[in-house]
Amino acid sequence: MSTAQQASDTPRKYQLFIDGQWVDAESGKTFETPNPATGATLAEVAEADKADVDKAVAAARRAFEGKWSKMSARERGRLLYKLAQLIETKSRELAALETADNGKPIKESSYIDLPGVVENFEYFAGWATKIEGETIPVPGQMFNYTLREPVGVCGQIIPWNFPLLMAAWKLAPALAAGNTVVLKPAEQTPVTALELGHLIQEAGFPEGVVNIVPGYGETAGASLAAHPGIDKIAFTGSTEVGKLIARAAAENLTKVSLELGGKAPNIVFADADLDQAVNGAMMGIFFNQGQVCCAGSRLFLDERVKDEFLGRFKERAERVKVGDPMDTQTQMGPQVSAEQLTRIKSYVDIARSEGATVLAGGSTPELEGDFKKGFFFSPTIFSEVENKMRVAQEEIFGPVASVITFKDEDDLLRQANETIYGLSAGIWTRDITRAHRFAKGIKAGVVWINTFNMMNAASPFGGYKQSGYGREMGKHALEMYTQVKSVWVDLSGRPIGWFGK
Repeated sequence: MSTAQQASDTPRKYQLFIDGQWVDAESGKTFETPNPATGATLAEVAEADKADVDKAVAAARRAFEGKWSKMSARERGRLLYKLAQLIETKSRELAALETADNGKPIKESSYIDLPGVVENFEYFAGWATKIEGETIPVPGQMFNYTLREPVGVCGQIIPWNFPLLMAAWKLAPALAAGNTVVLKPAEQTPVTALELGHLIQEAGFPEGVVNIVPGYGETAGASLAAHPGIDKIAFTGSTEVGKLIARAAAENLTKVSLELGGKAPNIVFADADLDQAVNGAMMGIFFNQGQVCCAGSRLFLDERVKDEFLGRFKERAERVKVGDPMDTQTQMGPQVSAEQLTRIKSYVDIARSEGATVLAGGSTPELEGDFKKGFFFSPTIFSEVENKMRVAQEEIFGPVASVITFKDEDDLLRQANETIYGLSAGIWTRDITRAHRFAKGIKAGVVWINTFNMMNAASPFGGYKQSGYGREMGKHALEMYTQVKSVWVDLSGRPIGWFGK
């Protein structure tokens, strides 16, 4: 019996984490989260709704105005670093839970997600003591300086594709800057965020600094976005839901940052190292089962190398090992849910109806045992795609590559930017001038040259256009969780203006 099956045999039970305590939902409701590899129940989780969100926001407010605000920046940084160390010591268990809850291969959970989680908490632990104001040389005998202060109580809504990593992306900068948080994990994958709550307790964070309220988007998420007690809302997810979040937050003029969808152009020029580019295309669309906002889902190929490239790409795609995500040899696990699998199948049907050609995949793989009930889909490549097709314009969020050919560089740049999204892009060429020219010309927040999906806690990540606004990671993330106060001091002692004696 595989580890994935063992994890599903005895469902775990989780409560809400509010004000430093583990509590049932006010309604008493719970929901089940399945193991997507087998369909079996992994955990039973308390279901938060508006009443629970109200309690969590109140707890976060008390913490913000109480113990947390009195704690020094150095103490905050030390707590974040201690949390990073605790996560590292539990990384094997957390990686297994991430795989059981999300379906991603254990190699990805172990060697990409968990190290990234630790890195983010360590990186922002160092920033806690480096959030500074400035002095401004204003005219006259005046002293003007700024204070960079925390925003306050932050609502954070994270997605299901990188559950623990996205929690780290949101929590680490918010806490480093001195904010308190109400975190809502995705209902599809709440387990590792709740496990993080135990480590937050163990690290010694004051009660109410972090509150975790799993629940559905329509109830818990909507309540958080519209809550008048929230000073800042951060959301990662689809563009459609991001618009709903922004509308709800607008009622209270709540500050908002959004990291939303993408339809990244991954461009291969004729002079590219084709072995390297094929590998980049594989990583660009099949990593994490294609459930990546910055996935290279639009593969633009120079006509001169189309046949050679597609021959290699097809052969590699058909060799991808799909199956038990707990097997270290597995390269692709299941999609996160039955709903997501249905969405991918519907887009494959749409692509066929629009005239695209199935070069590889396009169906569910034949698996044995309990994995027959899992939400698996084969690596899929569509050729003969036109940029105007729905399969090339709408975010599928699955392992589906749409291949578009080009001749002219000016037309290529137009097509690459011909999308509502602007999150990321890939460029494969040996011509350094061309690489920089396209990096500048493409309207996207992240551009990779001769690589793909590279990220680091010190480097900003975020989108243009309908891919959202604000930046995750790096010092730019701190701008989302701080506000600037300008302070003026009269050094002359004389009356000002014309109202003096």
